[in-house]
Amino acid sequence: MSKTDSAAPDASDPPIDGGASPPASANVPDGSLDKMLSILNLFTEANSSITQEDIVASIGCSRATAYRYLKSLSTAGLIGPVHGGAYVVGSRVIELDRLLRLRDPILLAARGVMVDLAREHKVNVMLCCYYGDKVMCADTEWPDTSYKSSYERGKPMPMFLGATAKSILAHLTPYQQRNLMLWHPAEIREAKLGNDWNEFRANMRRIRKERVVVSHGEIDNGLIGIGAPIFSVEEKVLGSLVAIVPSEGWVSAKAKLEKLRLAVLASADELTRKLGEGCVDRPPARASRPRRVEG
Repeated sequence: MSKTDSAAPDASDPPIDGGASPPASANVPDGSLDKMLSILNLFTEANSSITQEDIVASIGCSRATAYRYLKSLSTAGLIGPVHGGAYVVGSRVIELDRLLRLRDPILLAARGVMVDLAREHKVNVMLCCYYGDKVMCADTEWPDTSYKSSYERGKPMPMFLGATAKSILAHLTPYQQRNLMLWHPAEIREAKLGNDWNEFRANMRRIRKERVVVSHGEIDNGLIGIGAPIFSVEEKVLGSLVAIVPSEGWVSAKAKLEKLRLAVLASADELTRKLGEGCVDRPPARASRPRRVEG
């Protein structure tokens, strides 16, 4: 049985309308701390620096408040000043990234599993996680450099396309899925996951029952993704383990692909067991409820 099969919608679930707009509260930070942290969402690949004016326009605060937020984030090292009154991502993020690579329990537990899967089946492997309504690659074991994936470590990717994302999406709670349906009805329809809540929910149940997602060219033409979910000790989905192979040589080799499908599932289950058995020195954090992330 799926980890989320028994989950029931919250009594306060919003009504579902396939054409509904995101709830107004989804875009508005709740308090001053939330507003300050939401400033970090202004950084994107296309927008590498921010100004006081950007903050005023984004969260609707006064210039004095924007200045205080900038000062606090700068003192924490999360942002740093550059020329012209602009700010960029700060050096503290580099320090945190190093700590993540060295001490993150999921990365530590997954390394051996990923290496074994890649070596035994001669495939490339990714470990992926999510936050808000974004999925991203956390680590890779990529021995075959003859092909590449659009996934890069830390690069946000769509929540509704590919084995990587669907393996996570299907195991969110019904309440979480309802919110995503409210926020992203067009993307869900475009991904052929459902025209309304009932269709979307049925597709999520089907994917959970199958346990492994196999996608053909949904993210990158010519590549196949085979993904399975991983879970925390609280049985909340934390991410997915995914094998990436070229369509050529695999798409017609059904027995070979089925063997890999079962191997990915077994590896994801092994990783879940490792996390539950405490093979790392601290329990994994509970996966957060998806929230709409503006970026």
